[in-house]
Amino acid sequence: MSDDHPKMDLENLEKRLERARKEGTSGNVAAGGTGRGEASGYSMAIRVGAELVSALIVGVVVGLSLDHWLDTGPWFLIVFFFLGAAAGVLNVYRAASNMGLAPGYRQDADATSGVKPPDDTLDKL
Repeated sequence: MSDDHPKMDLENLEKRLERARKEGTSGNVAAGGTGRGEASGYSMAIRVGAELVSALIVGVVVGLSLDHWLDTGPWFLIVFFFLGAAAGVLNVYRAASNMGLAPGYRQDADATSGVKPPDDTLDKL
């Protein structure tokens, strides 16, 4: 085996990384990139629906299990159904409020917090 082989792989990797940096996000979205069109909206809808339904299912299963174990009737089912619904709504709220805040997105400081970014007046002195 040759010692030059790993060095060539690293050089090849560096060339590919540099090419990807130059292309930016204009690469092929269908080849596994993160789309911002219909696919991302569809995937967000699937995620929100799955989080809501899964929280309800977990709440109902826990409530039914406790009712069966303690022989309490539908009381734990009712309580944990509402707890699961609240957890699902909270998960949906968190997912919806974080839309657009993925790495790569940048918000202006004065638009989000009302604080003016520092100017360069001290650097000029």
